[in-house]
Amino acid sequence: MNALRLTPLLALLPLAACISFGEKPPATLMTLTAEQKLEPGTAQAATPARAIGVMVPSVPQSLSTLRVPVQASPTAVAYLKDAQWVEPPSRLFRNLLAETISARTGRMVADVRNMAVATDTRLTGRLVNFGFDAASSEAVVTYDAALVRTGSDEVSSRRFEARAPATARAESVATALNRAANEVAGQVADWVK
Repeated sequence: MNALRLTPLLALLPLAACISFGEKPPATLMTLTAEQKLEPGTAQAATPARAIGVMVPSVPQSLSTLRVPVQASPTAVAYLKDAQWVEPPSRLFRNLLAETISARTGRMVADVRNMAVATDTRLTGRLVNFGFDAASSEAVVTYDAALVRTGSDEVSSRRFEARAPATARAESVATALNRAANEVAGQVADWVK
């Protein structure tokens, strides 16, 4: 009697290996690395006037994912095969931007760990493009920045963009996006000095 009850369960065991609860992740995940970094042991102290808050940029829906968008045509977006970010692109870009600004300008950058630090300047913005353009075979990073200073009624804004050649392979696009993101971060750092 027990053997009869186990037979249907034993028949289901081979199927268990076929069941998947999501897409298989790629072998490696992509990230960004700042080309300009603070040296280990660098101490920073700042008055509110010398500190800057760098906010996580807003993104369009195509970038609200760990996948890498490919602009297939002016009206069509696909996603790059075997490419996935280690965390959302908006946070990766924010961290790269903060590291570059701090290293390049010497200004202390407030982040989640030290948001209690009062800053007279806040950098916010929108990450418009952060992917691969199939028509031009380039990685494209476009950032619309807005700079707000305490006590000022004025908001400064500027669009930054960088492109780097790439092929439609994950490794190539990752390298090109890192290069373009660093170029944009450098441009922004020079702007906020």
